[in-house]
Amino acid sequence: MNRFKTLTRISVPTLRPPWGPCSRSLRFLLVGIAGLVIAVAQVEAAETKADDDTPSFRRDVMPVFFRAGCNSGGCHGAASGKDGYMLSLFGYDPKGDYHRTVNEMVGRRVNTAAPEQSLLLMKSTGDVAHTGGKRFDKTSELYKTLHRWIAAGAPDDSDSVPETVKVILSKQRFLFEQKDQKDILRVGAIASDGSKREVTSLARYHSNNDSVATIDDNGNVTAVGPGDTYVFARYSRFTIGAEVIVLPAAEGFQWPDPPTSNYIDELVFDRLQKLRITPSEVSDDETFLRRVTLDLAGRTPTTEEYHAFMNSDNDRAAKIDELLANDEFADLWTALWAEQLRVVGGNYAPAATHVKAAMSFYEWIRKQMRSGRPLNEFVEEMVVASGSNLTNGPANLYTMLVHGPRFEPKGFAADFSQVFLGVQIQCAECHNHPFDRWTQDDYYSFVSFFAGMKRKPGVEPRERRIYYDTSTPPVKHVVDQRPMPARVLGGVDPVSSDGDPRKELAKWLTSPDNEMFSRNIANRIWAQLLGTGIVEPVDDIRVSNPPVNGPLLDALSKRLVESGFDLRTMVREICNSRVYQLSVQPNVSNEADTRQFSHAHLRRLRADVLLDSVSTATGMESSFKGFASGTRAINYFPIMPGDTGGPNYGTPFFKTFGRSSRATVCACETNKQPTLSQTLHLAVGETVQDRLWAAGAVKKWVAAKETPEEILEEMFVRTLSRRPTEAELAGLLETVGDSGKDPGVYEDIFWGLFNSTEFSFNH
Repeated sequence: MNRFKTLTRISVPTLRPPWGPCSRSLRFLLVGIAGLVIAVAQVEAAETKADDDTPSFRRDVMPVFFRAGCNSGGCHGAASGKDGYMLSLFGYDPKGDYHRTVNEMVGRRVNTAAPEQSLLLMKSTGDVAHTGGKRFDKTSELYKTLHRWIAAGAPDDSDSVPETVKVILSKQRFLFEQKDQKDILRVGAIASDGSKREVTSLARYHSNNDSVATIDDNGNVTAVGPGDTYVFARYSRFTIGAEVIVLPAAEGFQWPDPPTSNYIDELVFDRLQKLRITPSEVSDDETFLRRVTLDLAGRTPTTEEYHAFMNSDNDRAAKIDELLANDEFADLWTALWAEQLRVVGGNYAPAATHVKAAMSFYEWIRKQMRSGRPLNEFVEEMVVASGSNLTNGPANLYTMLVHGPRFEPKGFAADFSQVFLGVQIQCAECHNHPFDRWTQDDYYSFVSFFAGMKRKPGVEPRERRIYYDTSTPPVKHVVDQRPMPARVLGGVDPVSSDGDPRKELAKWLTSPDNEMFSRNIANRIWAQLLGTGIVEPVDDIRVSNPPVNGPLLDALSKRLVESGFDLRTMVREICNSRVYQLSVQPNVSNEADTRQFSHAHLRRLRADVLLDSVSTATGMESSFKGFASGTRAINYFPIMPGDTGGPNYGTPFFKTFGRSSRATVCACETNKQPTLSQTLHLAVGETVQDRLWAAGAVKKWVAAKETPEEILEEMFVRTLSRRPTEAELAGLLETVGDSGKDPGVYEDIFWGLFNSTEFSFNH
């Protein structure tokens, strides 16, 4: 070996003359010599591999790539790499990264004969032009680690190298009394062999809100302004966060100690007190009645409901119970579930999504909601369902959730996880999730639950029979083609099954011990009633998108489990809370709060709820082609036409006001943002116009009332669920003037109320 040690001191670049005048044989000879040099150096490194000072490629070198940003999506971690050099995104493929770094361009990226002349080092320090610029100095530990590894022969690791299994932080929460205060976040890593080490200098950091707090490359946290946020550290495949609260000035703040109705109020108010935010006052009875009727019945109150509530003792708890017992509550939640499960009918191939199949699924969902079936049982039956799409409604989970002529396990697994867990795992198909803990192993093992799902023709053209083919092997990992047996998210071992692993999936998914499921369901219920989730968006629950009030979400999740996953119990407790009943009117301390539920927020009504509210106010029902007369907007589901296969909203109103097309399971499919076209539609479109004049409703009210005041009050109650104020009444009476009971004047006023912002929003 001694004669080769001299060779290892030869710089490879000195062996590479310009290729133009050289023969092909000489070129091959020189390349061969260079390869021999590298190979010999690696042999020597292998002989001294026991040296504890030799960096590990996976434990030491790859963290350098990560910390320096080399394997990020904007650099060599991009799908096709950068400038001819490709690394796996955030290091999900260490074996491939080693090959591309050491063996793909022998002697160039890594020069074990002259480590300092390795392109890996020269480009990172700016000695050679580099698209990514200078990444670190020669005096840094990052440089020293790479240099020592290359000098040792750039050895690869054995298969037994310990793997990082957990990342921990020095603090879970930072509390700053004023801006410009500082503290440090330290990061530790725990390996599979139990060893621990500090990796603060190797982690990467970011803040969710730089206007509240920042964190630099060394983990130093700085308070910027009042509010709350999270700062995050990422190391290996793990992202973990610490909460940061920056308090506003204490001067002038005094906690009013508002009364509480239940645990919800206690947890929200505790948070507000810590943040020095005073909650708004409780809404008045008229506002409460309108809000709770819209949220639980999917429409505005009728005049009869208004007068019954306002002329009684205004028992809010009793009103909540009354609405929960009504079938309209079940129908509203049927619509919400049908939207998430993409219940769509169609008169086109494949027959799996025929109108009759969609109706079977829809009616099954409605039956579950009306009977009050526990939500975990409701979901469990769908997961294990098989049989005819026409007669066994829940089996349509496997035809509706992912539309198409063939069942696609990958697409279905991603949608399934997003709907029932609120987790978007699709990022892990090509690489480990960049912002969560899910790996490619997790992804492909989860997809294997659905690998055997099949559809076959039934006894009639519209029928498809859904079944699980137990002979189907598990899916293979995209990187190394390993079979990936079915394994639940976060699980260690594959599930045992009799050939159909969905049974074990359903058992795990809906178990009271599965907080992922209960937190997702609780968060979605909260979002429906408060207008925004504790985690928002509701279908993007991940480590780097933490809840704005973690204890509140934990408590709701726990209570949902304790109630036996009873939807009405959860809704009842939220609606009875003072937090739900707070006024939309902010005060000085909470006017900037958009996260902590210190006051109610204006919410534009969903398209179907708005249309049903127009029908309620005018007394004229909607009509939908292919559906029975009197069908409410919330009970209508889209039907795809045979010629285009595109979404059919049933009425232009739905498209204009952003009803979900059910093209995906994303919560963003339902658009509640106001637009100019919506204003124009209410002003001149057929929805309001036809109901005002064609039905002659206003003429009937004018004839039935004795005074203009009574007519005007009727209109306000029907549309805005309140009586007009003294100023409004005086102004409108002036408008009416001497016209007396001329219906035309009142129709114009009624039209104006429909076009008010107050009508189109829940508040």
